[in-house]
Amino acid sequence: MSTEPESQPDTVPDEQPEAPPLPKRRIVLVFAVALVAFAADLISKIVVVSTLEGKEPVKVLGGLLYFQLVRNPGAAFSLATGMTWILAIVALGVVIAIVWLARRLRSTGWAIGLGLVLAGAFGNLVDRIFRAPSPFQGHVVDFISAFAPDGRGFAVFNVADSCICVGGALIVLMSLLGRDYDGTSTKDKKKETK
Repeated sequence: MSTEPESQPDTVPDEQPEAPPLPKRRIVLVFAVALVAFAADLISKIVVVSTLEGKEPVKVLGGLLYFQLVRNPGAAFSLATGMTWILAIVALGVVIAIVWLARRLRSTGWAIGLGLVLAGAFGNLVDRIFRAPSPFQGHVVDFISAFAPDGRGFAVFNVADSCICVGGALIVLMSLLGRDYDGTSTKDKKKETK
């Protein structure tokens, strides 16, 4: 009879390596960016309405920009004039979609981009709901005219419009770089399918 103990196997059967934890969700970043950008849009509109109503355009940066109050009943570049209520519904849909998507975000770039788009959509939505002439018929306050007054060099826009454009460009850039909103890379996904 042998007194040696039985040897134990070196590995435990059916044990899987532990998956690395997912990075922290970026929902806080989305709303922090949106809050700061929305505040900048709202404050700038309040200042413009209180100081530029009925005034001539103010030349800024040697004529690179002109500040003047323009009330826009349409979308960017004065498109869809007279369809303010439809634009309000579209903006509300964008806000809801971003809030829904924010729960799944794990990409910093996407979080910043979506935060900017959220701020811009919400900023112009607030104008459409609460400004004259009536709820859901409100005209958006635009005040930045590039290169010439009255939008002759480029469209007249506001901080919210700028946020939408910059945020949208960042999202497109992230997509072109192969970075998904959930923090994964489309390049890695393509390698896995091969």
